[in-house]
Amino acid sequence: QIKDVIALNTNENPFPLPEEVVITLAERLRGVIADLNRYPDRDATTLRTKLAHYISQSTGVEVTLDNIWAANGSNEILQTLFLACGGADHLALGFSPSYSVHPLIAQITKTPWFAGSRDGDFAIDIPKAKALIREKSPHLVFVTTPNNPSGTSTSISDLKELAEATGSVGGLLVIDEAYAEFSTEPSAVALLADFPHVVVVRTMSKAFAFAGARTGYLVAKPAVVHAALITRLPYHLSTLTQVAAETALEFTPAMQSEIELIIAERDRVGNALTEVGYRAVPSAANFILFSGFKGESAQVWQAFLDRGILIRDIGLRGFLRVTIGAPAENEQFIAALREIAE
Repeated sequence: QIKDVIALNTNENPFPLPEEVVITLAERLRGVIADLNRYPDRDATTLRTKLAHYISQSTGVEVTLDNIWAANGSNEILQTLFLACGGADHLALGFSPSYSVHPLIAQITKTPWFAGSRDGDFAIDIPKAKALIREKSPHLVFVTTPNNPSGTSTSISDLKELAEATGSVGGLLVIDEAYAEFSTEPSAVALLADFPHVVVVRTMSKAFAFAGARTGYLVAKPAVVHAALITRLPYHLSTLTQVAAETALEFTPAMQSEIELIIAERDRVGNALTEVGYRAVPSAANFILFSGFKGESAQVWQAFLDRGILIRDIGLRGFLRVTIGAPAENEQFIAALREIAE
């Protein structure tokens, strides 16, 4: 993290909270501060109920609080799943390059990790993936869609095939949908009715512009939620976090009012990358992975930083990633891009 730069490196939503949300949130927090001598609701019942309503409304799939578990960001959700279903004798499998935290949590929970691959367009070759699942018989299979760092999506029909393959070996398919609200693909929540071993992981950090509140959640069958209850930390979600997230969910339209603008800006930035001769990987998220520049990734990353633009070198040779910012920030990125590409 570097000060005094335009930060387009962490896939945050660039827009501040709406004023009406700020005012209401301040009032709600003031109302619970006097009770901070008491522990929070350990089951986050109100928050889970509101999350269930949001998922039901946004995906068209009816769920209840019994299908929801919430935690401090999706990373804690993932760690809870690893603690419940991983371990030394339980293989986890993913498809790289993808979210780098998955294998890291596998490591700290002593869960063996096997990295399958994606093709040159960062898609999952479904026949190969199914064969790999049958060969390795993993207890946990991870798919990120839209994928990070590529932004590419896995279709619901492909996810269904992966769910069938994972179910045939008795595994749990964990579908990480951190960027789902920026995509036109149906949510994998639709698979829960037919595949009880599917778990969908979500976050409020991106589309809700709520990264600082650290609220993630999963959508799954009650048995998975019960497993999370076993491995959670006691009182893991503070009263302040719960109230903040509950309030944000009450203002969902306002909190998500900038999604269409972010998508439009994503298209504008993607077109600018193409115009200078770079390759912009088609993205369904709030960032773009790009390649085709001259020189090493670290050199081009530094060239942007020298112009006051902080983007992300993800360690993938020949690629860099830029988060979609506010229009003025994107304009400065495009200006720097044109200078560097000359």
